[in-house]
Amino acid sequence: MLRRVRGYFAFREADDSHSAAREIETRGFTLLSNVFEPSEVEALAAEINQVFDDQSRANRAGSGRTPDDDECFRYAMLNHSALSQQATANPKILAAIEPLLGEDCHIIANTAWRNPPNDTSSHGGQAWHIDAGPHVPLPEGVTWPADIPHPVFAIGVHIYLKDCRLEDGPTGVLEGSQLSGKFPPPDESMNDDLAYNGKQVVPLLAHAGDVGLFVSDIWHRRMSTMEGDSGRFFLQVHYGRRDIAQRIQTTETTNHLSEQAIDRARTTREQTLIGLHKPFFYDG
Repeated sequence: MLRRVRGYFAFREADDSHSAAREIETRGFTLLSNVFEPSEVEALAAEINQVFDDQSRANRAGSGRTPDDDECFRYAMLNHSALSQQATANPKILAAIEPLLGEDCHIIANTAWRNPPNDTSSHGGQAWHIDAGPHVPLPEGVTWPADIPHPVFAIGVHIYLKDCRLEDGPTGVLEGSQLSGKFPPPDESMNDDLAYNGKQVVPLLAHAGDVGLFVSDIWHRRMSTMEGDSGRFFLQVHYGRRDIAQRIQTTETTNHLSEQAIDRARTTREQTLIGLHKPFFYDG
């Protein structure tokens, strides 16, 4: 764990108030119960549903998703929903992430997910993936030292707006895989039984008002849906260290460049060099 000292990071000694942060640091995830009251969930869900009704899909992922898949997302929610912005600053969430990312961590992405029930396209779930990194890649045969806390650079947070049961295809995580220094094996990308270091997938089962948190480097996926799937509905927030760029808008929309600089960048590498990137994790 860490804290800011004169603008720099310093080691932070954990105490009893850091139990959620400690679980994220060691296991790679945690679940906070009853963070939001039923009335708060109802109001937030209504406001987000209104955004879905008022705005058309953004198609950020281009050809990577079908139109029906892309319809499940609304981006930059804190720009469109006051209650979404308020929810991202919930003290219980900040208490869990700030000891790992710093007191000046910020939101790098904020997307609402509304997966319809009985969606045949999601029956197989999502592929195993990590959201970024791995931030500390390790060669084969090398393991992270047990006596050195693994750094955390970004944390994904799901604010559940309805119950998420096993039938609904919850997010599944593989405990400890954030320490692997590797991404999930591509030939196992849809394997429901994938394990890491002898540990099986843990489904993040939640009630409306609960909050799930996981390290960006952890291996995770939407698990396969089952008969009785009622869909998923949650507000996703990604928090990152201060020195990780925000991804709330794509770089095509929001950048630090003049029109002349953009025009001068002709090749793909010249474009990425000045900060113009195609949407990837966090962007879409």
